[in-house]
Amino acid sequence: MDYTVAMQHAIALSEKGLGKCAPNPIVGAVIIDASGNMLAEGFHDRMNSNDHAEVVAIKKAGNQAEGSTLVVTLEPCDHSGTTGPCTRAIIDAGISTVVYAVNDPNVIAAGGAEKLNAAGIKVIEGVMSEEASFSNRAWLTKIKKERPFFTWKVATTLDGMIAASDGTSKWISNEISREDAQKLRRESDAILVGTNTVILDNPNLTPRGEFPGYAHNPIRVICGEQDLPADSKIFNNEAQTLLVKTRDLGVLVENLNELDINQVFVEAGSKLASAMVDAGLMDELVIYRSPSILGAGKVFFAQESHATIDDQIYLEHIGTQVLGSDIKSIYSFRNGA
Repeated sequence: MDYTVAMQHAIALSEKGLGKCAPNPIVGAVIIDASGNMLAEGFHDRMNSNDHAEVVAIKKAGNQAEGSTLVVTLEPCDHSGTTGPCTRAIIDAGISTVVYAVNDPNVIAAGGAEKLNAAGIKVIEGVMSEEASFSNRAWLTKIKKERPFFTWKVATTLDGMIAASDGTSKWISNEISREDAQKLRRESDAILVGTNTVILDNPNLTPRGEFPGYAHNPIRVICGEQDLPADSKIFNNEAQTLLVKTRDLGVLVENLNELDINQVFVEAGSKLASAMVDAGLMDELVIYRSPSILGAGKVFFAQESHATIDDQIYLEHIGTQVLGSDIKSIYSFRNGA
């Protein structure tokens, strides 16, 4: 049987867990019968339940799970933590075949495929592994690098300006782009800015718009040594706020690791963001380009050490999307790769 369609659906389901799963990975699961008909589905949503995606789907399938095939984006865990191992739930449900996309790199939870094989369950691995890995890249990066995944969001003019010479910057991108950025905020576990951004813009740093199913807003993280006005919006009760009063990026990472989060949405100014790029911390760039030209102003990346053509930083293009009059592009930082 071709499991591509079922896995595509499982991957789409997994993405519903973005911003809801930390410190766990996003996972989607689909249960199908011998003809490929879907019997049940589920995704991990730690905000509302401790059940993993496989268990959510198994509970929905009930007795129909016996003899069925489970299609899941990540190798089922063989670990007892907040919940029991998914391998035990799969075995007890009488599932005959398990198809998964990505091997679990977490040594604590790995070994699920071996356990299922030993129980006489047919296991097929690697189906749409590239696509599932991309969707789950934040958690996979966290496991590999032992730090959160950093996504840098920038809105610029065609000549790369994020603000005019007098400091004004509202609005460069159009309304469609701004709505898209709010969705990315919501799918993140934390939003990071520097103290200068708070002083100049006084942002609320919470997602704007309606996002059903989310119990709380991403954590607001402010990095820098400047004192902040006591009436700054980031001190309201709409979200947790963490002040990291240092310019030491190592300390910043330590503080973020203590929060046990997967993904950080970076909306910092050029100084902090550029320092993070040079430190090899930035993983991804999301850039919204407006069809406008300023000619002078503040550029989004500024490091005096990058003085010659040999100092170029090469990024990998992931994708581009037209948002009204704006162009949204996503790039991956190679970070020495």
